[in-house]
Amino acid sequence: MRRIRECHHDLLESAITQRVIGAFYDVYNKLGYGYLESVYQRAMAIEIARKRLEVRMQVPVEVTYDGVIVGAFRADLLVEGRVVVELKSGKAMAPEHEMQLLNYLKATGIEVGLLLHFGPQAKFKRLVWTNPSRSRSDPPKPARSVGSASSRDRRHRHHEPGQPLTAAPPPAPGPSPVPPPAAYPTP
Repeated sequence: MRRIRECHHDLLESAITQRVIGAFYDVYNKLGYGYLESVYQRAMAIEIARKRLEVRMQVPVEVTYDGVIVGAFRADLLVEGRVVVELKSGKAMAPEHEMQLLNYLKATGIEVGLLLHFGPQAKFKRLVWTNPSRSRSDPPKPARSVGSASSRDRRHRHHEPGQPLTAAPPPAPGPSPVPPPAAYPTP
């Protein structure tokens, strides 16, 4: 275990990604292969919250071009406002899954994402999109949409449920509450 920690200590957001990957294997070992992505998403949210990380599901992401919204998507999970998690449950991971996650990173300005595949074999990929507007010595910026608003405006906006992700709200104390399974609509 020590060797793994030594290899990953310099990675961006390594403390978060290690815990999310641990949650991924916990969920995969309990549920196995064959469920819908929505089932894995709910289970991951529960397991990530148990690991005392803030987690939000189905986070809106807007893409703007010259101040005009040209696309709107939903990221499966956002952990601690700093790691985007995309879940897949098909037979195989495909290059378009990686591109989807990479586009989410570009649109939000978040630099680290995890692609978790609940397939016949558990697999994951860690993607990093380096934000060219910041140097390695700068602290990571909060999640934001790409657009024409000034960085000062972005810092002072807070995420309201149902609104696009433009800035990460301050972290809630303790683990984030995840509704009990009975609160989820049945497919």
